[in-house]
Amino acid sequence: MEKLDITTIRRLIKIRKIRWTNHIMIRLLQRNITQRDVENALIKGEIIEEYENDYPYSSCLVYGINLNNEVIHVVCGSNGEELWIITAYYPNNIEWEDDLKTRKEKK
Repeated sequence: MEKLDITTIRRLIKIRKIRWTNHIMIRLLQRNITQRDVENALIKGEIIEEYENDYPYSSCLVYGINLNNEVIHVVCGSNGEELWIITAYYPNNIEWEDDLKTRKEKK
């Protein structure tokens, strides 16, 4: 499976090839994140982790900014034709370094 890059993510958002599952919609409501927040984060964000062996498609973790200028993380995957939004959340300093891009090592 090819690795997912930010250019592919942006292209699929631009042409509106986004799959919003029930799971992600529930998580967005629970976490007070909008679909536009997710799209903004993906368009302006950067990939900070790659999961090339995810099933059924490779996926990645994107560091981005929501519409209120807050950091959010978005996990998404793609088959090259469609972008699947898997989850989105506000990162915390328990799991992430101060830059909110580097995962803390488990002790």
